[in-house]
Amino acid sequence: MTGPFRGNNPKTTSELLRWHAGAAREAALEPGLPIVDAHHHLYGQASDERHYRMADLAADLGGGHALIGTVYVEGYQSGWRDSGPESLRPVGEVDMIVAAARTPTALAHGPCRVAAAVVAHADLRLGEAVQPVLEALAAAADGRLRGVRQQTAWDGGSVGATLAHMPARDVMADASFRRGVACVQLTGLSLDAWVYHHQLRDLLGLVDAFPDLPIVVNHVGGLIGVAEHRPRHATAYAGWLRDLQQLAARPQVRIKLGGMGMPVFGFGFEHEPRPATSRELALAWQPLIDACIEVFGTRRCLFETNTPVDKQSAGYVEIWNAFKRATRALSADERRDLFYRSACEVYRLPELRTLGDAMAFG
Repeated sequence: MTGPFRGNNPKTTSELLRWHAGAAREAALEPGLPIVDAHHHLYGQASDERHYRMADLAADLGGGHALIGTVYVEGYQSGWRDSGPESLRPVGEVDMIVAAARTPTALAHGPCRVAAAVVAHADLRLGEAVQPVLEALAAAADGRLRGVRQQTAWDGGSVGATLAHMPARDVMADASFRRGVACVQLTGLSLDAWVYHHQLRDLLGLVDAFPDLPIVVNHVGGLIGVAEHRPRHATAYAGWLRDLQQLAARPQVRIKLGGMGMPVFGFGFEHEPRPATSRELALAWQPLIDACIEVFGTRRCLFETNTPVDKQSAGYVEIWNAFKRATRALSADERRDLFYRSACEVYRLPELRTLGDAMAFG
């Protein structure tokens, strides 16, 4: 089925719950494989039309996969302070996630360190004035702060019209923004980058300006497949692949494999009468996963669920099952890279790397 693009969260939380309740739940494949989920969010209150709270995440984590840790990534201005200096309001999001995840989540295989790493929001357009913001974020993070992300995803058409806080088209080239990025580098943090495929060359310019800064491309580089982009998909794919090859030539760049459950990718699962199965996901996503691994290698690719946004296509257990199905042809060592080692490296989580290896070789 197909339908008009209504943004990446077309279904409300109650609608999603009813939709998922109508599908048979899969058992977790390879339940002993250690996993670090490299990208998820929390936001809203239970009374809000769209929300995803700690209890919701815990329920997903308890689906049978061996989650040993997660990376929390800023989003939706979740928990932001509603008073005080505007630049410091995002610190409230870090306060929120640290309080929610102070105690590891108990799962069948052992504890899962939710938000073991935090990627927070800071307005990098502040230039040098972002430094005290970074310091405030670090103080609030209780040792968990690993990176920064500010929305850079821009589109001039139907997709952009659905974005609540779309940045300026040339934000990554802006001098003040780049001075802010310089502060990120000096602070010893990494930069997560959420862009669409037609912005990858702009991202390459930013990467080349900061050759020593670890940069993590989110959501396989945002290959749009809806609205006016759909008829041009073959051309967009070729450009996406070419630009990823250029980015991969820069050794500080890594890429997250996930986010493909967002409607913007154009797979259309959100229009179906039931969520996708892991077989359906793997079949649809395999070409993008394979292309990223071919270009970057497994040591620079890391799996993410982008939950709850990707639940517009499928359930949490099914997403991990799809990733496992899509990588069955790889060696055990390559799969360990994808499922936890690469995330542990870029987000500096050596204790989870050690735990994962102990589980994998135990």
